[in-house]
Amino acid sequence: MQVNESIEDYLEQILIQQEKNGCARSVDIATSLGVTKASVSHATKLLRENDYILMADDKCITLTDSGRAIAESMYQRHRVLARFLMRLGVHEETAFADACRMEHDISAETFSAICRHAEKGWE
Repeated sequence: MQVNESIEDYLEQILIQQEKNGCARSVDIATSLGVTKASVSHATKLLRENDYILMADDKCITLTDSGRAIAESMYQRHRVLARFLMRLGVHEETAFADACRMEHDISAETFSAICRHAEKGWE
């Protein structure tokens, strides 16, 4: 399975829900991503089939190690890019929305450069 932007968004949102609530549930994922429960059901089926998530009998969704690795990478990119944009003067809500789009397409080289710049204290 090729990991695309949609899959990355689902995995990232599962991670966020797990950290926030201790467990990710389809209804919370649907609400957060602004998609239907049917879309979440389809996505979670694909994610389970490709060993990115596990779903317990109580419908609690958890990440496997491979799913968590992708989710953490996306979440880190999201946070770093949003902070970077806010430091440039972008309003917080816009910065997080833009970071969500950027995190999928930005090259590793560019992201590393932003991180290096951030480590210098945003000089």
